Amino acid sequence: MNQPPKTWQIILALLSVYLIWGSTYLAIKVAVGEHDFPPLLMGGIRHLTAGGILFAFLKMRGEASPKRAEWIGASVMGFFLLLGGNGGVVIAESDPQIGSGLAALVIATMPLWAALFSMFFGQPLRWREWLGLLIGFSGIILLNLNGNLNWSTGAVALIIAAMSWAFGSTISRKLTLPKGFMASAAQMIMGGVIMTTVNYFVGSPMTRAPRWEAILALAYLILFGSVIAYSGYIFLLKNVRPALATSYAYANPMVAVLLGWLFIGESITPMMIVAMAVILIGVGIVVTAKK
Repeated sequence: MNQPPKTWQIILALLSVYLIWGSTYLAIKVAVGEHDFPPLLMGGIRHLTAGGILFAFLKMRGEASPKRAEWIGASVMGFFLLLGGNGGVVIAESDPQIGSGLAALVIATMPLWAALFSMFFGQPLRWREWLGLLIGFSGIILLNLNGNLNWSTGAVALIIAAMSWAFGSTISRKLTLPKGFMASAAQMIMGGVIMTTVNYFVGSPMTRAPRWEAILALAYLILFGSVIAYSGYIFLLKNVRPALATSYAYANPMVAVLLGWLFIGESITPMMIVAMAVILIGVGIVVTAKK
């Protein structure tokens, strides 16, 4: 019989997705912004390595390997969360027009897309949720009016990433997945395989040796962004309400915008601040609309 999660475990998992995931936007920009790594190849290396490390650790502890149905479920999650979600972010941040803070602002709309997708699973939206959707998506319009997005390839990739991550998170409880942290390991392994395969067919090859800053950023993404924070997110999806699991959307944009400004000199315009407030208000209305 599964034991309910302890409060300290939930708090640590929330802190990991709040703070660490907020910082990964900066790390991604450092890793791919100067084209040190092809975006999808970098993502594939990141998740394959992190998944392999976690899988080996769990096996040494005597954990059972996933069954066939669980590998299939992990592949579905890897496709939507990692190829579609994370892959869209790394592609976007390889675009010079897309800063790390801006990327985090667009991805913050993920709970809005999740609310829309929930209608397909028999959960009609209340009027407050529709209001939240209207307010939240108007924040994206503000970003576009200010010239931050301009609907470049990177901007489109961010929208697709938010939609893909939302859909994967929505269907996660309907899939057969491994128990505990083995779910994280299997999803990262399969997501890494998918990203590397897609890069082989449609991505770009490495043209030069990466800078040491890019290598350190990739190492940070592997250890903290994937092994720790992604595992924390999967833990939350399985043990708390979806509204709480996706509440990292409030903190990530603020952390990412601040770090991008501090470390790589990304600009913060008044309209970005207004758009961030509008998006987060919309997200807040949506995630608190249902008890």
